[in-house]
Formats: sequence, structure tokens, C-alpha cells
Amino acid sequence: MPSVRIPTPLRKLTADQDEVNVSASNISGLIEELENQYPGIKARLCDESGEVRRFINLYVNNEDIRFLDGKETALNDADIVSIIPAIAGGF
Repeated sequence: MPSVRIPTPLRKLTADQDEVNVSASNISGLIEELENQYPGIKARLCDESGEVRRFINLYVNNEDIRFLDGKETALNDADIVSIIPAIAGGF
């Protein structure tokens, strides 16, 4: 099962777990399975149309899914998916 690294702001939804395992064959299925296990997390990851929010970055083994196949990016059991909220700031 792919591992999903959960960022601190979302850990209240996963009972403070920083990493969870989810059975899914692609990112779309992973988001749905996360929602099944941790209700409310999909709304934090996806907009009303079901697309990944623009300020949420999803990486599969350090590769941004935007440069892979987006939500259809295939997953294998050994994959590590990282959820990285974008951080704005500067001068």
C-alpha cells in the first residue's frame, strides 16, 4: 500500500498520524480512500469540482503530479505520496 505523508495542518483529521497507508491504484483513488478513512480531508485537498486545490502540491516519490498524470498518476505499493500545502510569503 502506498504511504501518504500528512502535513501538520491536516493531522487533526488523521488522529495526529504523520503517515498513513492507503490502498489505491492512482491519486484519484487515494484521495477517495483518504476521505473514506478520514472524513473531511478531501475538502481540504480538492475544490468543489473535485480538482486538487492549486495551493496543495501532491508528490509521488518526490515528483509533482502536475508533471506526471495529475490525478490519474499511477501508484505502486512502495510509493510515498507527500501532501505539501503551498506556503506564501515574502517581502
